[in-house]
Amino acid sequence: MLEKRRQALHALLSDEDAQVRAAAAAALEALEPLLHLETLVGGLAAPDRGRRIHCLFALEGVRAPGVLDALLAALGDADADVRATAVQVLGSRDDAKALPELVKRLRDGEAAVRMYAAEALGRFRDPRLVPYLAAVLKDGDSGVVEAAARSLGNLGAAEGEKYLLALLRDGRPAVRSAAATALGRLEAGAPG
Repeated sequence: MLEKRRQALHALLSDEDAQVRAAAAAALEALEPLLHLETLVGGLAAPDRGRRIHCLFALEGVRAPGVLDALLAALGDADADVRATAVQVLGSRDDAKALPELVKRLRDGEAAVRMYAAEALGRFRDPRLVPYLAAVLKDGDSGVVEAAARSLGNLGAAEGEKYLLALLRDGRPAVRSAAATALGRLEAGAPG
């Protein structure tokens, strides 16, 4: 079935109309990961971490059965760079099914994984995430704290205000800057 699609689209690359050619090229580009889905999902178990990372990025926009489960499984990889990439990819997909696993990554032993998890959660704009992000504000890594502060701002929930106000007194300028920017993104909340 996919091969028929590919052949039909490939034929349109010679169409006389430039718009048709462009549409066919874009469709082929979107179809390419599906044609190699089994190889990409299998690549997540490759011994080479570079290959695992490449496969994660290649699967980022692929919506097909089994892909989300494969991406979620990559969160348990022994390599921190692979876990961090899996968090980034899952965050960019905006799939609510990934939320519980992304929240768990806020407690990962590697700062980069925690930072990307905090960033990813901010994309969901779900005010129920405020307490999870607030807990991360005590992290010893300033990059993690900055990401959590930015995400609190991205959530826009007024419940994040008290946490961001407290960060304005942090000793790290980058953290204070992130908190100040985030405060400007919060909803008005109740008059007070």
